[in-house]
Amino acid sequence: MTTHEHGKKVLQDLQAPAKELRSRIPEVYAGYSAMHKAVLGPGALDTKTKELIALAIGVTDKCDGCIASHARGAARAGATADEVAEALGVAILMRGGPATVYGPRAMDAFLEFLE
Repeated sequence: MTTHEHGKKVLQDLQAPAKELRSRIPEVYAGYSAMHKAVLGPGALDTKTKELIALAIGVTDKCDGCIASHARGAARAGATADEVAEALGVAILMRGGPATVYGPRAMDAFLEFLE
């Protein structure tokens, strides 16, 4: 049993409302999905690096859904806890105090999806 549960709960809580909204504006979600795949796919930067960047941005934007989604993405892409910690350090540098609150949330979410 894991002690890390917040990230999975955030994603679970978003499923029903996201499904409802997606059913009302399918073109928007289709476009977003295509952009998501294009941006996070391998290129000059690998997917892991892009997920780490997205995770750090989720922290600076104080977006729990973004944090959970990109913590899971970073774990799936093979990021290590040390790589996540360094990316979160950059977020703290760029955002200051609020990132010291959301940074630990992001680390906890990553560790949750790593298990």
